[in-house]
Amino acid sequence: MKTYPHRFSEVLSALMQEREISQNALAHIAGVSQASVSNWLLLHKAPSVRSLCLMADFFGVTTDELLGRK
Repeated sequence: MKTYPHRFSEVLSALMQEREISQNALAHIAGVSQASVSNWLLLHKAPSVRSLCLMADFFGVTTDELLGRK
């Protein structure tokens, strides 16, 4: 079975690089602090369902894709 949290961090990081979006900008989009985004990327915490949906909408992907569950 895949470890989705690790995959989420990889997918999120790749999408941020592709769109050239900073942690601060993503934090604004997801309605959280920059520290929260950093914690997601470092695998210290997981986003809320609301934040996950907002990010998926922004990046034009499904929540499953964002979680690495293609």
